[in-house]
Amino acid sequence: MQETRPFVPWKQMNDFITDAFKGYGVPEEDAKICADVLLESDRRGIESHGCNRFKPIYIDRIVKGTLLPVTDIEIIKETPTTLVMDAHDGMGMVASYRMMEKLIEKAKTYGMAGGAIRNSTHYGIAGYWTGMAAKEGMVGISGTNARPSIAPTFGVENMLGTNPLTFSLPTDEEFPFCLDCATSIVQRGRIEYYAREGKETPKGTVISENGEAMTDSKEILKALVDGTAALAPLGGIGEELAGYKGYGYATVVEILSAALAGGEFMKALSGTDPDGKARMYHLGHFFFVVDPDAFMGREEFKKTAGGICRALRASKKAPGESRIYTAGEKEYEVWLYRKDKGVPVGESVQKDIIAVRDALGLDYRFDFEG
Repeated sequence: MQETRPFVPWKQMNDFITDAFKGYGVPEEDAKICADVLLESDRRGIESHGCNRFKPIYIDRIVKGTLLPVTDIEIIKETPTTLVMDAHDGMGMVASYRMMEKLIEKAKTYGMAGGAIRNSTHYGIAGYWTGMAAKEGMVGISGTNARPSIAPTFGVENMLGTNPLTFSLPTDEEFPFCLDCATSIVQRGRIEYYAREGKETPKGTVISENGEAMTDSKEILKALVDGTAALAPLGGIGEELAGYKGYGYATVVEILSAALAGGEFMKALSGTDPDGKARMYHLGHFFFVVDPDAFMGREEFKKTAGGICRALRASKKAPGESRIYTAGEKEYEVWLYRKDKGVPVGESVQKDIIAVRDALGLDYRFDFEG
């Protein structure tokens, strides 16, 4: 693993992002939550959702008025094992944190708990929320809808969001099994990353309204917004490579994200009104927590889960391959590499950091400035 970009120490980046969010009106405790969620992405090497998105997705939306810095959480309905919240267009990361706190406590008492949030905004990596459960020795499941990006099988119109379906399962190893991925081949955040880095999007992952492959990342981002391009679901376009499976899973996430909380879905989540003007996103999320103590016990669960992962990694490898991974392993190794170094930041992120710092007049100086 070789990194050529400069590093910013974790504490400095955490303090800066926290202060920046505060500077744009986010309460201090909420700002700390948001900073930790973003940096957890970078700890895992999921840079499409880390500090790369700090300014363009969160700060810029607060400035534009499509994301409210103060999160006014309303509890719509609650039972001993369920919870429905309305985030009222506040910080999705804050509402999700409060949701998981409550669900974990409910699951400890009743064995299982589930919740949903409506009228929310981007909640960061889904694995952060499922990971909260795994840290307590419990199973976490979450998903969220998003701006329309995926075309249904045999279609070319972007109808479904990239809609991750995410699981974290505790193991007896140093890291949980964590499957956190979109139901499209590539997600919008990855294309945003490609665009910032001047890279092309892999061919076959995006189609135009005419059914042609697109690779120009900046053009793709524009086309996704105006509805003239769509992402391919997992498996690809059509049935030959089972694209209908990714399409089906994306639809499951869309239904659970909207229907459990009585929220909006698909085209209503575009972020624009019929006249093309910016509007609130009104996203929905769902969460489930399962306590293995209500079954055969947490330690027994972790032992079995770890044994399955170890057996998979020890299985026969394909010619020329030196290693088999299980979900969450690569992310753990990224953390081991970065934990004493800091957050790697490319030129585009450096510019965003400086722009936000100077706009707020914050007293920070970074090593990458020379």
